Amino acid sequence: MTHDLSPERKKSRNLQIFGWCMFDFANSSYTTVIISVVYCEIFTQLIVPSDPNSVNPFQHGNSLWAWALAISYLFVVLTGPLFGAITDYSSTKKLFLFLSYVGCVVATFALYYVNPGMIWLGFVLVAISNFFFASGENFASSFLPFLGEKEDLGKISGYAWGIGYFGGIGSVVLATTLGDYTLSNFENLKLVGPYTAVFFMLAAIPTFIFLKEPKLPMGHPSNISFLKEGIRRVVTTLKDASHFRDLMVYLVSLFFTMAALAIVISFAFIYGSQEIHIEAQHKQVMFIFIQISAALGALAFGVIQDNIGAKKTFNLTLVLWLAVCGLIYIVADLTQFFNSVLGTSWTVQWVFVAISSLAGMGLGSTQSASRAMVGIFSPESKSGEFFGMWGLSGKIAAAAGLFLFGFIQTIVSLKNAFLVVALFYLISLLINLLVDEERGIKAAQEFKE
Repeated sequence: MTHDLSPERKKSRNLQIFGWCMFDFANSSYTTVIISVVYCEIFTQLIVPSDPNSVNPFQHGNSLWAWALAISYLFVVLTGPLFGAITDYSSTKKLFLFLSYVGCVVATFALYYVNPGMIWLGFVLVAISNFFFASGENFASSFLPFLGEKEDLGKISGYAWGIGYFGGIGSVVLATTLGDYTLSNFENLKLVGPYTAVFFMLAAIPTFIFLKEPKLPMGHPSNISFLKEGIRRVVTTLKDASHFRDLMVYLVSLFFTMAALAIVISFAFIYGSQEIHIEAQHKQVMFIFIQISAALGALAFGVIQDNIGAKKTFNLTLVLWLAVCGLIYIVADLTQFFNSVLGTSWTVQWVFVAISSLAGMGLGSTQSASRAMVGIFSPESKSGEFFGMWGLSGKIAAAAGLFLFGFIQTIVSLKNAFLVVALFYLISLLINLLVDEERGIKAAQEFKE
């Protein structure tokens, strides 16, 4: 148990947890600035030419944005489980994490060279940078089972997600100094790539100083390559699926959650701009609300998870998401209702911003709970593989969800296309009811190579 460790061991573990959490702080700059808040609008509205004759002039940009991210997730799907198995066998988790970090930083910096009309250069760089970012998520998450006892993983995961959102705040504060999203200001907007890349690069340094490579006594026969062994272990893991059936059922449930989250993360501010017509002041307040509530949600639900269990906590986050989706869909009618009953003069934009704070709480808590749930279902010797499978489920889901959403929003309104998000959350909740948490934990504890 953690409280039985010597003072030296406690200090060492705390430093490792700090280093691990700092990677979430650092890489949040990428997902927040590039994917969620700033570059998503620059790409869909400035780099890709708009169509003034369309009901939504930015439909083409929206589709290309969704498909660039979807393609990157497909590549993560192809490599994630294999890389996870290789890192387990060869004890190279930290090396793979470092390589993904360098790749994301370089590709993000290169966005500086994308100008209006350079659609395919922007498309490719977004796909490459997101591939490295998403791969890094898998590598970083595979350290979690080694950072504490299983009953503490919810809190540890929550700490990282919570700290990560403050990293997002810091990086977006830098990005807001670049000015308005207009073609006349594009020379300044080009700096969003370098700003984000440098923030990520510097903030992640503590990770590579304090986080240690887990040493597993597995050995490596000299006549077997890491690649072959990685493939063998992935195949073996799939063959062992019946032993970890609760993890497998959960990954199916998580598929639909991650499909919904990918759409929300990639299109929340795009939806706000194009459907609700929020302006700069609304975006600033909305961003702050989301980041703070996401951090609080990750921390609060991490504690809740350690008290009521991972499955119940995850289900609670899905119920929260269903409520948020419903409120956003009826936001115009909701605003009119509040104004008539309370005698207020609230605008749809500000009510949408208020609802977004609930979305932020769901964003932080759902992702934290999902990572911790995989951690408690994972034997230590297979953590890389299982988090690779976590990445596999999540990235296939993200690719499928974004491909589907990119298509649907071209044939129906953006508002109606968002109904698929609520449907995904509902399906995920129903499937997760089949998971037996105690049985899943027991399976992980009893597993032997």
